[in-house]
Amino acid sequence: MKERQPTPEQAAAIETEARSVMVEAGAGTGKTGTMVDRYCRVVCDRGVSPDAVLAFTDIYPKAPIHVLIVPKRHIASIAALEPGDALVAGQCLLAARALGEQTGYAERGYRVSCNCGPEGGQVVYHLHFHFTAGRR
Repeated sequence: MKERQPTPEQAAAIETEARSVMVEAGAGTGKTGTMVDRYCRVVCDRGVSPDAVLAFTDIYPKAPIHVLIVPKRHIASIAALEPGDALVAGQCLLAARALGEQTGYAERGYRVSCNCGPEGGQVVYHLHFHFTAGRR
């Protein structure tokens, strides 16, 4: 099955939006950027392509650590996944594993969740995973 790719215009829009969210989230400021920067290094070390997956701190955190893990290629939701999307979905989960190790929650535990559809709580229609840790 042929892998779906965004048009150059869509890719540029995704990149621009992701950068603005990272700025809003404080990436690079020392406030949250330190964790994001460390995360990016760990993800690269684990073989997850930084070209395929982006991670940034949620601007409306629901836990002390709340990071969004997002494939750069547009996939609307889990319901829209196709067999050719398995690699990028797996890279998102490997990124969550690396983030758990880096933040010290690998042994203590963390949550990875994904909302799907309006009744599942999805409000942003671009596949993303929530990594939360630090609360019971």
